[in-house]
Amino acid sequence: MNKATVEEIRERFDHDVERFSNLDTGQVSTVDATLSLELITEAAKRINPKAVHLLDIGCGAGNYTLKMLSKLPDLNCTLVDLSAPMLERALERVSGATSGQVNTIQGDIREVDLPDNTYDIVLAGAVLHHLRDDNDWERTFARIYQMVAPGGCFMISDLIAQDTTVVDDYIREQYGDYLESYGGETYRNKVMDYIAKEDSPRSLNFQLELLKKTGFRETEILHKHLCFAAYGGIK
Repeated sequence: MNKATVEEIRERFDHDVERFSNLDTGQVSTVDATLSLELITEAAKRINPKAVHLLDIGCGAGNYTLKMLSKLPDLNCTLVDLSAPMLERALERVSGATSGQVNTIQGDIREVDLPDNTYDIVLAGAVLHHLRDDNDWERTFARIYQMVAPGGCFMISDLIAQDTTVVDDYIREQYGDYLESYGGETYRNKVMDYIAKEDSPRSLNFQLELLKKTGFRETEILHKHLCFAAYGGIK
């Protein structure tokens, strides 16, 4: 199957702003979404309690930034997303939660122009799985490392794969059962079709090794449940 283009992914999210503006509805397909959101933001706060600048990659409607602001108020926030309607909603919501500056950038994190050694906290919630081949992953992680300020962190919550095919198949079956228990067979098939069409997740092992290879001095695993995990690196 040919994977979805960036434009196709953008169009889908353009039409799904309302759902993603609510954590209870926007992330029901993500196992333990609320817990992972709590863990990566609390860890980021403890790693860098004096943070000033936040970068939210694939910010959607702003849920991750809002959670971060509940712990570290008044951060200067840079929000990046493919979808203009998502950014509009994120700007509206985030601007009301901080007295810091809020900047929005519509574009692909692989292409947007952002400064080096600037962001004390970089959040990536359910976005990296859209990367494609290993070179794409390596280039993107290297670019993000450049953006992180010394002592800062890159915290991730995302869909992941397993390294071993038979184990990956098993975990996917378990995830499918989880989806079916929530929304029936139709919902299971819908989510699985999206993953097959849009996503190219890598394993947690692959990403932790890549964080180290890129230059992050420490890596942390905060949570893993089936094919979802919360993890990150410290520069």
